[in-house]
Amino acid sequence: MFLMYVDESGDPGLVNSPTRFYVLTGLVLHELRWRQVLEELLRFRSGLRVQYGLKLREELHAAAMINKPGPFVRIKRHDRLAILRDFADALAAMPELNVINVVVDKERKPAGYDVFENAWTVLIQRFEDTVSHRNFRGPRNADDRAMIFSDETDHRRLQHLLRKLRFHNPIPVGGGYRNAPMARIIEDPTIRNSEESYLIQAVDLCAFLLYQELAPGSYMKKKGGHNYFGRLAPILCTVASAKDPRGIVRL
Repeated sequence: MFLMYVDESGDPGLVNSPTRFYVLTGLVLHELRWRQVLEELLRFRSGLRVQYGLKLREELHAAAMINKPGPFVRIKRHDRLAILRDFADALAAMPELNVINVVVDKERKPAGYDVFENAWTVLIQRFEDTVSHRNFRGPRNADDRAMIFSDETDHRRLQHLLRKLRFHNPIPVGGGYRNAPMARIIEDPTIRNSEESYLIQAVDLCAFLLYQELAPGSYMKKKGGHNYFGRLAPILCTVASAKDPRGIVRL
């Protein structure tokens, strides 16, 4: 079974939104590598505790580390940026991981365009298709299934969307569509509190770094942090989009 942990960066609103882009990112790994990845994340976090004083139980929230550090104000800002860089490098060194990215550019989208539903539909479709075609890195079972674990979001909408896609999933073909109901993803999405999940914190970083490449904050741009998404290149799921060399699906 493949597990996808999902988080977002940016705002899904279309009218009077403070952000132009909405990034939705999935971090995928096989169940047979879950324990291994968790142990690697624990080793990484233990290193941060020794080097920077970041406690194992403290949430590593990427945006807050730079802009609203709260209790992390005790760590110098350039060290907090170094933590994000080191985190990206640690994830990139784990060949068991796969990262799928969806970006919605809300500029010039028509009134009524549903940013949330369109982004989630595409992410779910790419997850299903990549499992079906056995294109994720990592081990494989004879007939793998998949599950979704998301940071806190509009759970009811997401639940309704996935249930609908199990019966009605129109795929463009030529000038028309064919229905390809979801068959691999089981159960409703499970909502996880990011404070309690190192994997949600990991995908939070991935989404944040992609957003910073698209619309960097002044500090990230000044210090080169807007280039950190490129450090994740070894684990990007490039097969997710034939139109982008890094596999980013752009809507």
